[in-house]
Amino acid sequence: MLEFIEFGIEWLPELLKGVPVALALWVIAITLGFFLGLLLCWARVYGNRLFYWSSTVYVELFRGTPMLVQMFFIYLGLPHVGIVFDAFTAAVIAITLNSAAYQAEYFRGSVLSVPKGQLVAARACGMTQWQAIRHIMVPQALRRVIPQWSNEAIIELKFTSIAYTIGVVEITSIAYDIGSRTLDFFLVFLWAGLIYLVLTSTVASLLGLLERRTYVPGVTSK
Repeated sequence: MLEFIEFGIEWLPELLKGVPVALALWVIAITLGFFLGLLLCWARVYGNRLFYWSSTVYVELFRGTPMLVQMFFIYLGLPHVGIVFDAFTAAVIAITLNSAAYQAEYFRGSVLSVPKGQLVAARACGMTQWQAIRHIMVPQALRRVIPQWSNEAIIELKFTSIAYTIGVVEITSIAYDIGSRTLDFFLVFLWAGLIYLVLTSTVASLLGLLERRTYVPGVTSK
């Protein structure tokens, strides 16, 4: 235990330098994935056949292939056709595209869970289809999707760790560098794991608070 603490005192400040990079990567990717996921959900639920099949192919493609392969393809493969991204941008794009596919399915399930009779009743009251969707369906769907979306947010935060494979200097990259210098990979990755645990626990707590604050009896579950 003493050795663990001493190692942390010496190397934790350097490890923490990777936290802002990991968080920036996560925030940008999960936010862009959120809006892209909503568009994909809209295409699958309300789009015509072209939009439906195009979004379905996208979702199945990115859910059916590993994110690491997608990241390598964007960073190492696309330069062969003249499309070049720096490591951070490539990681953002890969995580965004992957996350959007999963978020789209969470949103779709949430939208379909809203009873269709509510939309019919809204139309009967004089609302247009867009007004019914905006004021009746969307508020309920967004509340219902929070538990599933929370899980995706935490997973994507952990997925930022694979960005080190293409040269992004985040927590895992710094931990590997420290391990190479000290030859103590056990302690350095134990500390790195604890950092990720604190980050994911904080995100889970904040999203749990959001879920409780948006709870509506009969619409969402505790």
